[in-house]
Amino acid sequence: MAKMTAAEAAVCVLEKEGVTQLFGIPGAGINPFYAAMKKRGTMKHILARHGEGIAHMAEGYTRAKQGNIGVGVCTSGPAATDMITGLYSAQADSTPILAITGQAPRAKLFKEDFQAVDIEKIAAPVTKMAVTVREPALVPWTLQKAFYLMRSGRQGPVLIDLPLDVQMGEIEFDPDTYTPLEVHPPKATRAQIEKALTMLNDAEKPLLIAGGGVILADASPLLVELAELLGTPVVPTLMGWGSIPDDHDLMAGMVGLQTHHRYGNANFLASDFVMGIGNRWANRHTGGMDTYTKGRKFVHIDIEPTQLGKVFCPDYAVVSDAKAALELLVEVAKEWKAAGKLKDRSAWGAECLKRKRTMLRRTDYDDVPMKPQRVYQEMNNFFGKDVHYVTAIGLSQIGAAQHLKVQQPRGWINCGQAGPLGWTIPAALGVRAALPDADIVALSGDFDFQFMIEELAVGAHFNLPYIHVLVNNSYLGLIRQGQLGFNNLDYCVQLSFDNINSPEVDGYGIDFVKVAEGLGCKAIRVHKPDELIPAFKKARELMKEFKVPVVVEAILERVTNIPMGGNLDQINEFGGALDVNE
Repeated sequence: MAKMTAAEAAVCVLEKEGVTQLFGIPGAGINPFYAAMKKRGTMKHILARHGEGIAHMAEGYTRAKQGNIGVGVCTSGPAATDMITGLYSAQADSTPILAITGQAPRAKLFKEDFQAVDIEKIAAPVTKMAVTVREPALVPWTLQKAFYLMRSGRQGPVLIDLPLDVQMGEIEFDPDTYTPLEVHPPKATRAQIEKALTMLNDAEKPLLIAGGGVILADASPLLVELAELLGTPVVPTLMGWGSIPDDHDLMAGMVGLQTHHRYGNANFLASDFVMGIGNRWANRHTGGMDTYTKGRKFVHIDIEPTQLGKVFCPDYAVVSDAKAALELLVEVAKEWKAAGKLKDRSAWGAECLKRKRTMLRRTDYDDVPMKPQRVYQEMNNFFGKDVHYVTAIGLSQIGAAQHLKVQQPRGWINCGQAGPLGWTIPAALGVRAALPDADIVALSGDFDFQFMIEELAVGAHFNLPYIHVLVNNSYLGLIRQGQLGFNNLDYCVQLSFDNINSPEVDGYGIDFVKVAEGLGCKAIRVHKPDELIPAFKKARELMKEFKVPVVVEAILERVTNIPMGGNLDQINEFGGALDVNE
């Protein structure tokens, strides 16, 4: 045993739990922790420019690599409350991140002390655990529980609040013998898997739905192996995109009201059975439940028991970690295939593949100002199969999901459920911190880009280079399109204005090139489609030379309507309604 401050013990626990990278903002309430971190000298630290940015960087860091847990540290009061949006985003997308916040001394709690807020209660609804630690000796063990909870069941965030005097309290702690708690995920039984597989085998036109849980469990190779054994097409959800490569013949397309493929919806509507693995039946994926469930049987496999039956009652449900379930599914499928028990799915697979090859949306527009579809076409042409796309919300995300190609797990890193604007820049920085040699491309609309634009300075400061494609129509495009149903409202959604300091932006308002350069980054503005690939090439050269983020701003036409609708069979294609029989 050794005597040390509780703050030093906290740093020791982080070390033992495998943490090497922190994101944060120091301050009076957390300075003892920073002193301990400096004394230990084992942690890298990236200084964010906003509390919300801390949490989103931690999200990106976690999402980028199997086993990572992003850790964000900040002082008390507003710094802590700024992190709440990131905690909500992490909880919504089953992302384990740890927030460590400073707090006023225990004697000052609930006495309206400067920058003292009850962050425990504020964070409780958007975390798996939020606790203000009131005894120094509890600090290492509370952190041990935090890591166990973050890794267990449906993963998610935890907040640990440390009063100033608790951090400074002296305790007995032996870091040499500390061991992380072992996690035991639930596993499907053979009887459950055989029943689920029997139901699939009895169907004529089955589909596998691959949710984000497949990627979280690092089970994508097993998913592909199962699909190939069964000859069953796969529909990835937005969070599961990349679990099967887009160019695989059994990738049947994404399904949904917005982030979907035209052929994906058509293939789903032609199906008669669905097995969902590690998914949650999100409403942007399902649309109206009557259409989604009509004429189909459902099996749902998920690690969290309370997810089963939450949205609708499946015909059969199994509580299991996605990897454990897929391992057993593959084992049984191999046995059945060897015994000749599996149906021949070649005709159904060919039917889905035909739709995939024919029900495509146009992208080869030559218009100036540019259409966003052409930007995504050139991104597909330039960036390789190993690219990691990072994006948040809006028409940019929806259009990208309809047109980009994702060929690997974690090749699409996106905030799915919460969808906070501003997520993209800090998340991309977190991804870069986790993957120093990867090809990282972020994508933002002009509004998302503005929300946390100050975090670009973090990329310049800490040499975190990546390419950021900014599609600029100077409009709240998704909100404008949503207002079409209100007599073409188009109200309070235009971002354009005449910038007296930059007439060259021609009424689009903000001069993002100047702003990015002022924050220490590089930027290129593109007006014509044939300028896109040269700009991407130049951006890659600048990124390598200066080791800073490089923004490629594509000036778009002001108004573009993107295919979406209120139901899977009612998607407005803006030039052609969805036809399953096409």
